[in-house]
Amino acid sequence: MTSNREYYEKTFDLLRTHHKWFQESIPLIASENVPSPAVREALTTDFGNRYAEGWPGERVYAGCVYIDQVEFICIELMKKLFKAEFVDVRPISGVVSNLVVYTAFTNTGDTMMALSIPCGGHITMGKKELGGTAGAVHGLVVEYLPLDYEELNIDIDKTKERVEKLAKAGTPPKLVMFGGSVFPFPHPIKELTDTFHEVGATIGYDAAHVAGLIAGGVFQDPLREGADVVSLSTHKTFFGPQHGSVLSWERYAEQIKRATFPGMVSNHHLHALAGVAIACTEMLEFGKEYTRQIVKNSKALGCALHECGFKVLAEHKGFTESHVILIDITEHGDGGTIEEELEKGNIIINRNLLPWDIKAGRHFMHPGGIRLGTSEVTRLGMKESEMTEIADFIKRVVIDKENVERVKKDVAEFRKDYQKVHYCFENATDAYKYTKIR
Repeated sequence: MTSNREYYEKTFDLLRTHHKWFQESIPLIASENVPSPAVREALTTDFGNRYAEGWPGERVYAGCVYIDQVEFICIELMKKLFKAEFVDVRPISGVVSNLVVYTAFTNTGDTMMALSIPCGGHITMGKKELGGTAGAVHGLVVEYLPLDYEELNIDIDKTKERVEKLAKAGTPPKLVMFGGSVFPFPHPIKELTDTFHEVGATIGYDAAHVAGLIAGGVFQDPLREGADVVSLSTHKTFFGPQHGSVLSWERYAEQIKRATFPGMVSNHHLHALAGVAIACTEMLEFGKEYTRQIVKNSKALGCALHECGFKVLAEHKGFTESHVILIDITEHGDGGTIEEELEKGNIIINRNLLPWDIKAGRHFMHPGGIRLGTSEVTRLGMKESEMTEIADFIKRVVIDKENVERVKKDVAEFRKDYQKVHYCFENATDAYKYTKIR
């Protein structure tokens, strides 16, 4: 029988092994990033053991003297980064941030428009029958925004037609959510603002994936382009810990605050909040340079993969304007199998549905696509030339069918020169160093 102590030691052994694995891997998950040592330090503090229900300065709990000060700093920095009149930093994730938006601006049974999941929408935008957050949790009726498959973006004319049709049927959208999980190009907010406002809809924007790019000024500026409210997570192109936030205008402040607490959160993971504050200072100092390099790397990786023989989508548009690249992998297998093979070679990507996959009879476990993101490798100091090397590693596994153990060895050797976090004030500790404090 396994003893309690053996389970204890086994858990720590797995944690150390994971750290070692990522020291020797190429992390290309578009929804992930690596925080700085400073953010990791914040996550270890006693803030993580405390409660701070309510708005700072108006807490339900005592003991929040310093917690309140940190939260006010975080709010001030987020306002500066995103030029927002109002910021609520209490949502604990992107999912919760979206739920705050749904709660603040809609009622059960209202109609919401968003991209479908195969077209890049997030599960939080999903219909009830799919188990999506909007439908199953908040009871919204979800209608899809039309996607132009060639442009990988929302079709403006077809969207206007669909909104008009919904309005004539007596079910105009009360909320539209731009943004999503596959988000290579800025969405046409300006072009559709009047269309949605004329039928009384609130314009939301899920910036979970592109928040860092927005803060760095290299993508789009949703609040200036017509958005009423922006939800986000803080650990993708924004390189903080896992957490969330909602940005908006002062006129919506009270309904957002009430939706967050007592609606969606009780305690809001205060150690992560402190980490977000630290990440904000890093983004303000280094974000423009960092996010410019993300886009350069994405374009370079897309181009290199295309030259290797991969069908990278949106070639005619330079493949991407963000951190994300989408590849139709069907000439070489299915996304699930390719994901597994690349992982064996220490190349970490994820399978992804293509917009036409469901109609083609494919399933999310074995879709026609893979999705790659450059946020984390950029944070490790890689630039355009390294993207060419990464493309070659992927080609060796997927196209050349080379022995994955040999590729794995070469990937580990390649990674030896990229062990520090860049675009931060201090990086004495390696990016994936396991730190023992017992």
